[in-house]
Amino acid sequence: QVQLVESGGGLVQAGSSLRLSCAASGRTSRRYVMGWFRQAPGKEREFVAAIHWSAGSTYYADSVKGRFTISSDNAKNTVYLQMNSLKPEDTAIYYCAATNKSLLPGLWVLRTSYDYWGQGTQVTVSS
Repeated sequence: QVQLVESGGGLVQAGSSLRLSCAASGRTSRRYVMGWFRQAPGKEREFVAAIHWSAGSTYYADSVKGRFTISSDNAKNTVYLQMNSLKPEDTAIYYCAATNKSLLPGLWVLRTSYDYWGQGTQVTVSS
């Protein structure tokens, strides 16, 4: 199995930046997809961004495109989410997710595509 631990969340003002980290351990591989999801109170968990470790391809939700950047450090088994120009509507618990299944890029946005989940890190953006 794979264990995921998120870090980097906090309380920031609108317009500022944060970088989240997701460290993976256990039975990891170079072919899996890792992604970020977020969930605000009373709302469904929604896709934010994903990256394929070997190909380096990325995909973003329209709501964060141009503001957020996902990247990876394969040697450290770590994925990052750089969040710029944060808005109050970005406030949520951010979860890291991973899958070792071979999936078409169109499936990366689905919660059910992922096998492993972190515990989440809180991001709060004040207006």
